[in-house]
Amino acid sequence: MTALPAVHLRALTLADAEVLELSMIADVGGFNWTGHRDAGWLVARIRDRETLQDDGGILAVTDDAGQLLGDVGWRRRDCGPPPYSWCWNLGIQLIPEHRGRGYGSAAQRAAADYLFATTTCARIEADTEVTNVAEQRALEKAGFVREGQTRSTHFRAGAWHDSVLYAVIRGDR
Repeated sequence: MTALPAVHLRALTLADAEVLELSMIADVGGFNWTGHRDAGWLVARIRDRETLQDDGGILAVTDDAGQLLGDVGWRRRDCGPPPYSWCWNLGIQLIPEHRGRGYGSAAQRAAADYLFATTTCARIEADTEVTNVAEQRALEKAGFVREGQTRSTHFRAGAWHDSVLYAVIRGDR
């Protein structure tokens, strides 16, 4: 696998919430901003202990010095007949000034490793818009395999966009 910078995952703190919310207000690149949210939505999730649930979660991503780089989250998705045919769908949000340095790949690899180590999932998916080439490269560096293209899956900026589906399975590790 490709050598990546060191990152660490940890539970979100109230101090993280303000930084992460601010980074979402004016997204650089446009792929992550899908509209305004209520101020304090992340603080409320942390206070209500809703950041780590059975059907999904969100963790802070930090560097070796403990600096907050962004967050990585996942949600449970049925991928076949329930109750056993499910996977995680992974997403990431890096603070704009930390993008383009390999942290996204490292965080997604770390999140996949964490989910394989702590849950019974066999598959972790991630998808991104077909025009988001940087995220496609990041997923490939993280060990995800491109599986195909899906049509009209992401609504952003007043239009539907096609996406590319990536996955890593437990046997890939």
